[in-house]
Amino acid sequence: MNKLDFVPDDIPNEIQKYDSKIQQLEVGKSGKVGILEIELKQGSSKKTSITKQFSQVPLQIQRAVYLEKSLPEMAYLYIISPSGGILQGDRYKIDITLKNNAVSHITTQGATRIYSMNSNFALQMTNITVDDNCYLEYIPDQIIPYQNSRYYQKINLNVHDNATVIYSEVLTPGRMARNEIFDFDICYLRTYCKNQERKIRCLENMKIEPKNQNLKTDGVFGKYCIVGTMYILTKKEHIVELENMINENMKELKTISIGTSILPNDSGIIVKILGDKTEDVFEMIYSILKISRKKILGAEFSKIRKN
Repeated sequence: MNKLDFVPDDIPNEIQKYDSKIQQLEVGKSGKVGILEIELKQGSSKKTSITKQFSQVPLQIQRAVYLEKSLPEMAYLYIISPSGGILQGDRYKIDITLKNNAVSHITTQGATRIYSMNSNFALQMTNITVDDNCYLEYIPDQIIPYQNSRYYQKINLNVHDNATVIYSEVLTPGRMARNEIFDFDICYLRTYCKNQERKIRCLENMKIEPKNQNLKTDGVFGKYCIVGTMYILTKKEHIVELENMINENMKELKTISIGTSILPNDSGIIVKILGDKTEDVFEMIYSILKISRKKILGAEFSKIRKN
């Protein structure tokens, strides 16, 4: 596969300016292009299984496991990478497709670590397509941009109006234990949400350039340093009540700040979470996921994710 086959044509200028010649492995060389393609369908046994699969190191997928007693048909999948992190010049592409009433929870083996860079940038594009009456929870671990790193992420969520996707992302300021706090060059996160007719449900850009921005102002990070985002794209009939349920259960919070908004045309809910500890932000994500799964599927969420 040509390295340009999956590089988005709308890379922001702020990212393109780092597109210089690599002093290590060239962009597109073996080991620099990670590819993962997965198709999931519900079979005759009612369990969701992987029906098509292709991977190219440094991206891999583990076999499906079934962990939920209240939802035995749900396939849990874990995306893994033996490289341990994303390097300068890396280009990753992930395609996930759900068909035929598939039900799945997908996560990552660990955090997405963006290593320090002295040339070029790293890019990851994820295309998620969820057909009629399918259900997907995509809850990856946090993004950790190391000192002097440059990262562009594009998420394309193509979700049928009668399907559900619950997607989250968590951005940390860096290796906090090493006192790397907002020491990266740029982290640009772009999310497109469309329905089966390619109509826009929402579009969000989050550009963080710590060396050129004051991130501690109100309306950005304020007193916090970690931001989590959740998109709940589901049937219109669930939206208003679901947002009320989320807000009702999030009262009297002390360690985090949270806000919810209903997307245009009642096509979903976006949730923003600010905190200072990764575990606090994820606890909130799990709480919202538990409420959402109960409302949409009538099933429990056991929070079984990592062994």
